Amino acid sequence: MDFEIPAEITAKLAELDAFIDREIKPLEEMDDNIRFFDHRREHARTDWDNGGQPRPEWEELLGEMRRRADKAGHLRFALPKELGGQDGSNLAMAIIREHLAHKGLGLHNDLQNESSIVGNFPTVHIMHTFGTPAQKDEYLNGMIKGTHRLAFGLTEPDHGSDATWMETTAVRQGDDWVINGEKMWNTGLHSATIDMIFARTSGKAGDARGITCFMVPTNAPGFKVEQFLWTFNMPTDHAHVTLNNVRVSNETILGGEGNGLFIAQHFVHENRIRQAASGVGAAQYCIDESVVYARNRKVFGKSLSGNQAIQWPLAELHTEAEMVRGLVYKTAWEMDRVHHLDVSDKVSMCNYRANRLVCNASDQAIQVHGGMGYSRHKPFEHIYRHHRRYRITEGSEEIQIRKVAGHLFGFMGANRGHKSREE
Repeated sequence: MDFEIPAEITAKLAELDAFIDREIKPLEEMDDNIRFFDHRREHARTDWDNGGQPRPEWEELLGEMRRRADKAGHLRFALPKELGGQDGSNLAMAIIREHLAHKGLGLHNDLQNESSIVGNFPTVHIMHTFGTPAQKDEYLNGMIKGTHRLAFGLTEPDHGSDATWMETTAVRQGDDWVINGEKMWNTGLHSATIDMIFARTSGKAGDARGITCFMVPTNAPGFKVEQFLWTFNMPTDHAHVTLNNVRVSNETILGGEGNGLFIAQHFVHENRIRQAASGVGAAQYCIDESVVYARNRKVFGKSLSGNQAIQWPLAELHTEAEMVRGLVYKTAWEMDRVHHLDVSDKVSMCNYRANRLVCNASDQAIQVHGGMGYSRHKPFEHIYRHHRRYRITEGSEEIQIRKVAGHLFGFMGANRGHKSREE
């Protein structure tokens, strides 16, 4: 196996670095835009009097970044060529996302609202793969440009990771469906025009089949945002939504009746491997910054880096980052060669270990930097608060471990039903 990063990906990294220096860094520092990234960042980003939602100025800056990245040919890198992309591979995206996160907090790859100069676009991939011709014509271009914004409504107040037990239902009435239920942590609702609502249309509680994804207009009668849920890292775009006799047409179904969980799985796999790569990059940033600080910091007449209490935790984290990085790259490489569900357990391994790694690395960076590390004048507390959510969202780390165990013991995947020699 060749472990060398392909030349075209290395060239892309250099191209991105040059673009950041030329276009994005000057934009970040223009007109006090740096307030969104320094110690003022949470207040600058958050409209506290409007449910804690993102301030319009913050989202306009993110929008300008994406427009410049799109014009330069970077934003759509991972999208198919027919959508203006470059057919960027999963391996390339993993390497790029790690590289950008390793640069630290900045407009180039803040990850607030999954914002980066190289777009993630999981809903675009879903629409391109599962959408009808009419749906693609209506939504695809607007989703990329931001005029059509899709939210994702899977989790419910009483059902998080156990999505097969959801209580939201849709009942057919002629050519329409009537949806009743509620969703929690419904991401992107502050600006969404369409909400991907998953509802049971057949089968019984616990069945994987029988859940359908509906493209529900957020201005539909009976669709109501009850509140935005404030989080550890603000601003919030996570809403509690109720649906009271919301009527939609049969044409709003995405991916076919009863196939909703397959679509949801496609969505989370797109995100999980790239979140893992970002986690490795952010962890390495925390490690590297701590090493530099420890070398320069003098305590009791000598360098802080001379203390094993400083050396050993960072050496452990550095070792783990190297191991997780290798697993992320290998899994992304495999995803380019087989169906993503064939390496579902590997994606889960990458996700939970990388999320845990970056939380531990940012916590250690706070400790090494002392009082300044704890303050908002350093980025480590923000990195911790941001990445801490990924140990819960889109499948908690317990769910990820459960999936790994399911494959290992033959309850799911290729080993399903396999019995050992002892049995």
